[in-house]
Amino acid sequence: MRHSARLAVALAVLASTAAGCSSSGQSSGASARKPDRTTVTSCGRTLSFDGPPERAVTLDQSATETLLELGLGERMAGTAYLKTKVAEKYRDAYRRVPVLSPDLLTGEQLRAATPDLAVASSAELYAKDRAGTRAELAELDLPSYVSAVDCPERNDPDKTAFDLLFDDYENYGRIFGVEKRAAKLAGEQRAVVKQATRTADRVEGEPTVVWLYSVYDDKPYVAGKGGLPSEMSRLVGAKNAFDDVDEEWPEVSWAQIADRDPDFIVVGDLSERGKPGDSAEDKLAMMREHPTVSELSAVRKNRIIEAPGIEMDPSVRTTHTLGLLIKGMKDLGHVR
Repeated sequence: MRHSARLAVALAVLASTAAGCSSSGQSSGASARKPDRTTVTSCGRTLSFDGPPERAVTLDQSATETLLELGLGERMAGTAYLKTKVAEKYRDAYRRVPVLSPDLLTGEQLRAATPDLAVASSAELYAKDRAGTRAELAELDLPSYVSAVDCPERNDPDKTAFDLLFDDYENYGRIFGVEKRAAKLAGEQRAVVKQATRTADRVEGEPTVVWLYSVYDDKPYVAGKGGLPSEMSRLVGAKNAFDDVDEEWPEVSWAQIADRDPDFIVVGDLSERGKPGDSAEDKLAMMREHPTVSELSAVRKNRIIEAPGIEMDPSVRTTHTLGLLIKGMKDLGHVR
């Protein structure tokens, strides 16, 4: 392993008992990279590597499954923050990756794993009271990657959320020396997105949709502007009902959802987080019991599409929910 002196000292103080953490997992099958220095940019930060990371830690399930899809299980020293069931195709590999925390990872837990790279799909996971800020990790010579989809200052405003997701794959390919595998994944998913655009030509009008991600303290969190749900809606000829809100996951009220009166609702399942309002079942019960929302045509007529909540985030599985969206719209009669 390659660690700076500063990182080694910090790790010895914080987690000397965990320095020998195993990183067994799915074989990457990648040959060793030549000792050329690799540089990528992640949300305004330049990350440099003398060789492929050997002890990556993922801060959330989306990042975990993406690395597993790329065959990098044995390069992972830990994972955290399970939101929903791990996709069946990744389960065997996932079992071999140490689970550092089923919930949000703390800075102490991250450092105890002696990582050489931290990866997250969401910038908010790099907070002082969570894994630590990216600036703090940089002080320890620990590079941190965050999905380009969740970067507030995008270098290319013309890129779609899917374009940025595919940029992530290509960056991972360069970082870990698996460029061909990453390019193949990006190419396959680009083809899925291109195919989805043909649905728009067969959609009557422009049906509106609310993407209900989670409910916390009876406050719904829905998809706003700029994220993958808005892009998926646009691709298939629908319109995100909260596309005028310049946040990816704004907190709204049930009354605001009722005012938008969507043609259908996509309900995210985050059952593995285990909090009230996380599961799709909880959300459906709340809507059916609410005096106003229960009167919406979408609720009364069960015009509901269920999807894994993780697939509304930047995820290697998001194109799966794109398919669920198309199928659901066909079943509901929106597609000719």
